[in-house]
Formats: sequence, structure tokens, C-alpha cells
Amino acid sequence: MSSNERICVFCSSSSKMDQSYYDAASDFGKWLGLHGKTLVYGGSRAGMMEVLSQSARDNGAKVFGVVPQKIVARDMVSDNIDITFYTDGLSDRKDTMMRESDIFVVLPGSIGTLDEAFSVMASNSFGEQEKKTVFWNVNGYWDDLFAMLDNMAPKGVVNKPYSEYMFRADSLEQLTAIIEGK
Repeated sequence: MSSNERICVFCSSSSKMDQSYYDAASDFGKWLGLHGKTLVYGGSRAGMMEVLSQSARDNGAKVFGVVPQKIVARDMVSDNIDITFYTDGLSDRKDTMMRESDIFVVLPGSIGTLDEAFSVMASNSFGEQEKKTVFWNVNGYWDDLFAMLDNMAPKGVVNKPYSEYMFRADSLEQLTAIIEGK
């Protein structure tokens, strides 16, 4: 596969978020499908994850689900998955996602979303891989995170500039331009 064909998306499984976040997930899923991309995601049938995978699949994307056993045990595996990778837990889920993906997109989410995104970025910072992580800042969702990270560099704790692997997109157009290398 060529560069950035397999796009891993980290996002919330919550069903209690503002509708604009689900709309963003749906819009991105549609873009994935219409551009012949493969979605790699956590495989849950809840919240933004399900909206994203349904839209991607409805619009022609191939869908890879990386599913920990706890999601299987809770009967929460999405029906939108074309290829399923079963994992024991969250650590090997992240390892599988990193292996199967060319680029990472972070939609609104919470602790699990941040854990996945920061694991990928730490792997990049450590020199284990060179894959971009793009935060889609839907409605300013990640503003505080970017402010916190921007505040770290002047303190001397950043060894590899975030700008080498971490990107911010404030619109779907910016997000897709980064994915496409424009």
C-alpha cells in the first residue's frame, strides 16, 4: 500500500458528547471511504467509534478493527469490521494499531484516546517509528492540550520537537491536506 492508505483513528466511545463531534466522525468516515482509504480503529460499536466506522464502511472504506478481549466479553464489537485483529489488552492493541497504520488521527476523546495518541507519539519521539499523529481540533476540543504541550518546550523537557510528528487540524480540509501530504 502507498503512504497514508491505512489511517488509524483514536476517538471516544461515549454516546454523551455534543452532536458536532459525531458529525465530524461521520464526515471523516465518509472522506475515508470516498478516497479509498482503510480505517484502523478500536473496533467498538459505541459512540464516535461506531459512527466513524459506519460512515467509512457505507462510503467504501475497508475497516480494520483492533479489538481487545474485554470488548468481546462485553459484546461490544462493531458489525462494521472487515478484518478483525483480536488482542489480549490495551498494550497489544496499541502495538497492533501502530503496526497496521501509516498515519494516526485523533478525534475528540478522553483518557483512552490520549493514551493511544501519546503512546504513538512517544514511540515516534523515541525513534521507533516515523508516523504522523494529527489532532483534529473539532470546535477547539484540543486547545488546552496544545497550550500545555507548547508550554513544555521552553522548560527544556522536549528532546525532539513535536512539530516533527504531531500536527493540528482545525477543519476537515486541513486534516485531509495533512494526510495527503499537501
